[in-house]
Amino acid sequence: MPSVGHVAVGLAASRLSVANARPRIGWTLGLVALSCLPDADVIAFTLGIPYSAPFGHRGASHSLAFGVLCGLGVAALAAMIRAPATRMGLIAAAVVASHGLLDTLTDGGLGAALLWPFSNERFFAPWRPIPVAPIGARLLSAHGLELMLRECVLFLPLFVAGLWPRRAARD
Repeated sequence: MPSVGHVAVGLAASRLSVANARPRIGWTLGLVALSCLPDADVIAFTLGIPYSAPFGHRGASHSLAFGVLCGLGVAALAAMIRAPATRMGLIAAAVVASHGLLDTLTDGGLGAALLWPFSNERFFAPWRPIPVAPIGARLLSAHGLELMLRECVLFLPLFVAGLWPRRAARD
């Protein structure tokens, strides 16, 4: 998945988590970054870590446990700045965890290690409507751009939810 869908999740989560108010840009950018964070594991390729290893691509960073860990980190940061820690932590955990779950809907790769550290088994969903995208610079090829466009269409409802203009609240 070329991260287009993950960005849509972050945008929608930001918008939906701030009822009747405009989401703050920092919160929105943070959730978009968190929605893409698990794919930072592609650095494993340059470190010589095999794709199928627990810390390879779609391994530990795509697990539900990693989502919980990120949520705890966000909650701790929120508590330090006296923001609603539980709420922000739960939203962040859901956004990060959604990454691995969405990647199980792709039609390629080895699946996602959703249950790491309890199991290194990789999972796919029974229904796989999202074509797997090329990694790295190949994403900018004609094929990669076509896949990103397809994802834009698939995730259009989330983009609409995240980007639809709101009227300013009346005093």
